[in-house]
Amino acid sequence: MAPRVMDDHCLPIAVTMGDPAGISGEISLKSWIATRQSTRQPFFLIDDPIRLETLARNLSLDLPIEIITAPSQAHEVFSNSLPVLVESLSEEVVPGKPSATVSTTVIRSIDRALELVLSGDASAMVTNPIHKSTLYDAGFAYPGHTEYLAAKSKSEFDPVMMLVSPSIRVVPATIHLSLKDAIEALSIKGLMQCAMTTAIALQKDFGINQPRIAVAGLNPHAGEDGHLGREEIEIISPTIHQLKKDGLNIEGPYPSDSLFHEAARRRYDVVICMYHDQALIPSKTLDFDSGVNVTLGLPIVRTSPDHGTAFDIAGTGKADPGSLIAAITVAGQMAFTRQNTPSDNH
Repeated sequence: MAPRVMDDHCLPIAVTMGDPAGISGEISLKSWIATRQSTRQPFFLIDDPIRLETLARNLSLDLPIEIITAPSQAHEVFSNSLPVLVESLSEEVVPGKPSATVSTTVIRSIDRALELVLSGDASAMVTNPIHKSTLYDAGFAYPGHTEYLAAKSKSEFDPVMMLVSPSIRVVPATIHLSLKDAIEALSIKGLMQCAMTTAIALQKDFGINQPRIAVAGLNPHAGEDGHLGREEIEIISPTIHQLKKDGLNIEGPYPSDSLFHEAARRRYDVVICMYHDQALIPSKTLDFDSGVNVTLGLPIVRTSPDHGTAFDIAGTGKADPGSLIAAITVAGQMAFTRQNTPSDNH
């Protein structure tokens, strides 16, 4: 589907701080430089302007930073300077060396972005990468952004992760579990909810009226009629059968080793995979620098770059902003489509 064209009335996108010891500051600065003259939907950072100015100077990045007090001001300044809503750090952060003492500031940046989207002052939020173990040390009680935002936004549905890139969309039905635990977690109820949430999101957020959903098998050769595993027979196929009765355009289970080549990808809009790496390996192989992590099932639009904090290159100037730029672009397109898709189409 071709990207929707934004108009001058689109609300700006809130971009969070992420872990300040990682590459989030660098890719945010570079994203503004790359898009300031071409985008019609500006973004603003919720970050510490002093640390951003220091980082820009250290990386020899020539850009002005302008402090704003409201998201609406982003439209006025974006083409000439990077708009920043102030969230001050309590101490100076050394690139590559995460510190739990700034975790409250990192979380507050996320909270403020969420509040601004929920209040209608921003159209979407894009979350820069966080370092989960640092947040855990500071008492953060959630596995990650996704679960935290679902709880804070009082989402009616369990969130679903989708990886979006120019070549493919994939959804892992189970996420951060060991392979053994992921297999044990598969259920008809869980797969049905995952598929329904995915189908609704493709309609209201991506403008695909009749999404085509392919489902990957768990076992080699999709179980080979039960000879290589029975999950396809006992869980996956019954789920697909029921969802077809409910009106979804869904097919499978397909052997995953033949599901991701170019000709196969033309037959579907998304693949639902059974476990984390089954989804992320093809996504990152096809589009490593432009993949976007999208959270489906939330009352807001939230995207994120499909990479981590990259402490090993933080502060070196080597970070590629491609995934953050893609995350901002996808967030804007989703917000526009959601706003302009009648709810009775879902």
